[in-house]
Amino acid sequence: MGNLCGKESSPDPFAQPGRTLDSASPPKSTSSVPRQVGGPPRTLGGPTSAQTDSQKEDARRKAAEAAEARANAANKPKGKLGNQLLEQRKQTRIDTLEAASKDERRMRESDAAAESRAYN
Repeated sequence: MGNLCGKESSPDPFAQPGRTLDSASPPKSTSSVPRQVGGPPRTLGGPTSAQTDSQKEDARRKAAEAAEARANAANKPKGKLGNQLLEQRKQTRIDTLEAASKDERRMRESDAAAESRAYN
């Protein structure tokens, strides 16, 4: 099977003689490595000649303010579900267990009432 609209490729690839498993692979051509790449070594995030200490401090202060603003925006509730989620986050483990216990007691009471009504 082949491509209906394509050109005919080279004849059968198995028609040419191959090499045996124990023969060496053909030599690979390698490119030459340049002796020096780039300029002098630099530290990642290191100071540039144009930055002064006051500019660095100002950049740090601005980054810290932006991070605080993002953190405060993430904590604000968004709508009804956001308010519910905030309430759930405020609950402690004991509060959560007490609420589950209260729900379970109500279920048992309603089951007992339904059973007594069905007894006649």
